[in-house]
Amino acid sequence: MILSKWLATLLSGALAVQGALAIDLNIDDENSLKTAAKTVATEMMKFYDERDSKDVPGKMDGTWWEGGSMFMTLILYWFVTGDTQFTAAVQEGMYWQKGDDNFFPSNYSQYLGNDDQVFWGLAAITAAELNYPELDGEPSWASLAQGVFNTQYPRWDTSSCHGGMRWQIWPYQDGYLTKNAISNGGLFQLSARLALYTGNKTYAEWAERIWDWSATTPLLKQKNWNIADTTTCGTQCTDHGDFQWTYNYATYISGAAYMHNYTNGTETKWKEGVEGLIKTSQQFYPASGNGQILSDITCEPLGNCDRNQITFKAYFSNWLGMLTTIVPGTYDLIFPQLKTSAQAAAKQCSGGTSGSLCGIRWTKQAEWDKSSGLEQQMAVLGVLAANLIPFKNQAPYSLESGGTSKSNPNAGTNTSDNAIPVLNTIGTGDKAGAGVLTVIFVTGWAVAVTWMIRGG
Repeated sequence: MILSKWLATLLSGALAVQGALAIDLNIDDENSLKTAAKTVATEMMKFYDERDSKDVPGKMDGTWWEGGSMFMTLILYWFVTGDTQFTAAVQEGMYWQKGDDNFFPSNYSQYLGNDDQVFWGLAAITAAELNYPELDGEPSWASLAQGVFNTQYPRWDTSSCHGGMRWQIWPYQDGYLTKNAISNGGLFQLSARLALYTGNKTYAEWAERIWDWSATTPLLKQKNWNIADTTTCGTQCTDHGDFQWTYNYATYISGAAYMHNYTNGTETKWKEGVEGLIKTSQQFYPASGNGQILSDITCEPLGNCDRNQITFKAYFSNWLGMLTTIVPGTYDLIFPQLKTSAQAAAKQCSGGTSGSLCGIRWTKQAEWDKSSGLEQQMAVLGVLAANLIPFKNQAPYSLESGGTSKSNPNAGTNTSDNAIPVLNTIGTGDKAGAGVLTVIFVTGWAVAVTWMIRGG
């Protein structure tokens, strides 16, 4: 009995120490934010350095796209803090995975989706906009983003739904018959950002094409500014998968913000889009956090977010935080809740022996949710870095305003990656046909893809 009481006392003391080790944050103090962000980033990079795939720079265990999204988050972190300790790792991973200067490396290209590739393009345009250091002898960040654009826009599919990007690229993939918000919103955002960075109207025309097409589908309902996650080719994009995700909203909001700036505010639809989508995204600040703490409401309340979904809040925070520098009047719409979200997120960082491993359910402020991982650290890093943007007070650079990353509009075109097969029409018969194609392709590629996944 005495021993049991001693153990109970020791355990409660340990838990008290763990809680005390939670990140201390003064949200209005730049140095406090930088210190907190550095702590979170350092823990995140420990996961990166200890992964099984560490011999392949930029490649995460069991996933490829997440490397690009992590580097994108780290690039903004570098910009707002000046911390250079991770620069070499970011450069190594980005260049290693560049493929034919289009982030479509042959080792993984046979099972990627359009959304996977576009995130690396968004990382590259982020690096270009923020004058992230480039290495001699390597392609510029801007050209790598252009390479992704040049590889993706030929996949614009008019054989169904009168346009749109399919979720996945190859007919043998289950997502080939789906058109989703993040693939279309991702290319929309990339096009808009390339338009502003380079001043090339071709990118702006593509951004407008994608936005206008999305508005003809459930992917972008302008009547109530709701974004559906998916729609399918078999219904000519009239059905809708209605899971609500932060990053779907953020990618369209961000793209509209860049187009608003590119057009000098002369086209009212972009400002209306930004404000309308921000208003609808209030759903991601649920009552469980008093309407002030960011949550991916589709999975967090049930505690069943997968590793991809855990990262979404990082992009929401980063993209919305940055757009306040290019769309006047949006600060008060965005930052009050990003501040309270960062404060809550910091309180979630009390796990592990270090006392600074972060959970994902920020609405559970006083209690670590017992989850941990690279993705949790990324989400918290995203919201902390976003809160440093007003201190930096610098809009994204363009070639006209001091951007140093050189443009190459022909980047990524010396490749066969554009030769992506597209079905002519999609219907119930084509779904059966796709099944036949799946058998044919999978039979030929099974051994190779298995080797790639295990080898990567």
